[in-house]
Amino acid sequence: MNRQISANRTLAVRLSALLLAGMFASSLLFPHPAFALSELKQIPRETNQEKKAEDVPDEEEPGDEGPMQIPMPDPLVNKPTRDAKDDSVEDQAPAAPVEVLSDVSKIPEPVARMRELIVEAAASGDIERLRPLLGKGPTQTQVSENDGDPVEMLKGLSGDQDGIEILAILLDVLSTGFVLTEKGTPDEVYVWPYFTEKPLSSLTPPEKVDLFRLVTAGDFAEMEEAGNYNFYRVGITPDGQWKFFVAGD
Repeated sequence: MNRQISANRTLAVRLSALLLAGMFASSLLFPHPAFALSELKQIPRETNQEKKAEDVPDEEEPGDEGPMQIPMPDPLVNKPTRDAKDDSVEDQAPAAPVEVLSDVSKIPEPVARMRELIVEAAASGDIERLRPLLGKGPTQTQVSENDGDPVEMLKGLSGDQDGIEILAILLDVLSTGFVLTEKGTPDEVYVWPYFTEKPLSSLTPPEKVDLFRLVTAGDFAEMEEAGNYNFYRVGITPDGQWKFFVAGD
């Protein structure tokens, strides 16, 4: 019996020693406290959202001015914003093409008749033959900005005292193509030459030849600078009235 008790004590001592040795070894391998499996599940873990939130800097307080920023200089040229709706109709729509006429047989008979009479009078070399065609009073043909005897005023515009030069110019003008201006209005009038209504920049080479029969290259250069034809022109109304024979814009 005593032997049995002694043996049990010896066994207990040995187990205690082994237990202490195991605990000592565990403390060396795991310096931190160990957790049970159920306890590990309850340990909070850092989420991605929390991590991102930490990386985002805190918003500045209302009183915090933050780092000073240098203002950018104003543009040298301020261009106003243009609204397409504000564009005028003239800017949006291209200019209508000019209809150049050449067949006098297709125009009103009174117009063709007056043109024929002017050509015959001018070709005669006698400027007085224009007098009955120039009219009087309210229907008198405009040949200048001043009132007076139209024949004498035409002589004054000519480079010679007899008015021969102005008759030659009149013939040359009436030999070109022509246009109908103010169509469909009370101011409708047939005008020679057609250059009066056509931009000089749009003239074709053959049209420039027509123009150079009336003016010199120097005259043409000046017209280009002015932006329009400014030599002599003739106007006849649909009812056959000789409306004007003038030069200028």
